Amino acid sequence: MKIENIDELIEDVYTQLNISDYIKDHSEAVYQRSKYITQHYDNIDEDLIKAGCKLHDVGRIVTSDIKHAYIGADLLRSIGIDEKICKITEKHIGAGITPDEAIENNLPDRNYIPETLEEKIVAHADNLVHGVTPVDLEFVIQKWTNKNMKKESIDRLIKLHNELIR
Repeated sequence: MKIENIDELIEDVYTQLNISDYIKDHSEAVYQRSKYITQHYDNIDEDLIKAGCKLHDVGRIVTSDIKHAYIGADLLRSIGIDEKICKITEKHIGAGITPDEAIENNLPDRNYIPETLEEKIVAHADNLVHGVTPVDLEFVIQKWTNKNMKKESIDRLIKLHNELIR
């Protein structure tokens, strides 16, 4: 996907949705962290990754809970943003959410597992940022353990990390 001016698109969304400085700063940190992952790849859509990183948390203007992912995707859809960016936003939670986990969390019946390389990179770059600080896999595992995340979610995180980081 080649977007004419990706930075202009991102700024336009930030303005239309009145995105907070904190969300912008966190999203910039996620974008910078994505470079740690993308250095291992030649054939990736850098514009899509940049847009995905910068727009993944727009749903936080409505809620900070797990629902921010699908709400953000729907907000982006409502203003005509490319569906590939919307899918990144929808699927960026953790290392993905299975259909059973979606039901447990009262999420709409959608696919929340990142499938494309770009979806996986943005989701994992987000995992590897705490606020605006880059963190490592061990930090994330400990954080998720402290939150009583299910073992299968942590296993999915480790699998995604091992798939992306060569």
